[in-house]
Amino acid sequence: MAIEIVRCELSAYDSAIRTIRETVFVAEQGVPVELEMDDRDPIAKHVLALVDGCPAGTARLDIRNDGKIGRLAVLPSFRRRGLGRRIMEEIESIGRDHQLSQLWCHAQKMAVPFYQSLGYDITSPEFLEAGIVHCKMSKTFPT
Repeated sequence: MAIEIVRCELSAYDSAIRTIRETVFVAEQGVPVELEMDDRDPIAKHVLALVDGCPAGTARLDIRNDGKIGRLAVLPSFRRRGLGRRIMEEIESIGRDHQLSQLWCHAQKMAVPFYQSLGYDITSPEFLEAGIVHCKMSKTFPT
């Protein structure tokens, strides 16, 4: 299994990124399709995971929103293979490249242990976003 993590612009991989996100968020989790792609996508930094050349996972980093991580998604057939961790390592590398001192996200409750394993701390009470329980999490980089 050859894994490649690619930094990309949305325009270069729009179809692959859209397919992954619609499969995970819209079809699997019931997020309304109109909430899935938003006005932050064209300006965000995107990461795409390829497994044997096939799009398998994605995430974005919004530099202009103080380093907000969003839309981390891995297709069901590629889960439990370390792709989420590899995607997040690349997202964090992008953040460091842009001299961000911390990154943050709205983590789904079921993903909190994953983010904690990467060094993220819970920084808010639980709240609903797109009908799913989330909490804010952040990670500060050592200086």
